[in-house]
Amino acid sequence: QVQLVESGGGLVQTGGSLRLSCAVSGRTFSNYAMGWFRQAPGKEREFVAAVSRSGRTTRYADSVKGRVTISRDYAKNTVYLQMNSLKPEDTAVYYCAADSLISENSLNTLETRYEYWGQGTQVTVSS
Repeated sequence: QVQLVESGGGLVQTGGSLRLSCAVSGRTFSNYAMGWFRQAPGKEREFVAAVSRSGRTTRYADSVKGRVTISRDYAKNTVYLQMNSLKPEDTAVYYCAADSLISENSLNTLETRYEYWGQGTQVTVSS
C-alpha cells in the first residue's frame, strides 16, 4: 500500500507563491508517476500537473502552464508543486496522486488512471 501526504497549502494573496509537497511512503517512489489535481468548491476535480516515473516527462493544464512547476526528489520520496503568480481561480483543494500502471516516461492526465490519493491540502488565493 502507498501513502501520500500533502502539505504546504495555505492562504496567499493574488500574485503570491506557494510550494506544495507530497510525501510518498510504503512502496518504491520511482515506480510511480505522480500527478497533482485540484477541486474547487462546486466543481469537479481537474488535472493540474504530472511527472513521469523517470522525471523526464512533465505535463501541465493550460490554466496553470507557465506559472506552475512539478518536480520530484527521489532522495526524499517527495513530489512538489511550485505555484507562482497565483490567482483567485487557483483556490481549491489540491490532491496528489500516484500511478503505478505506466511506463517509465509516460504519464496520465485522467484522474481515473491514478490508484492512490492523498487527503488534500487547501489553497486559498485572496483578491
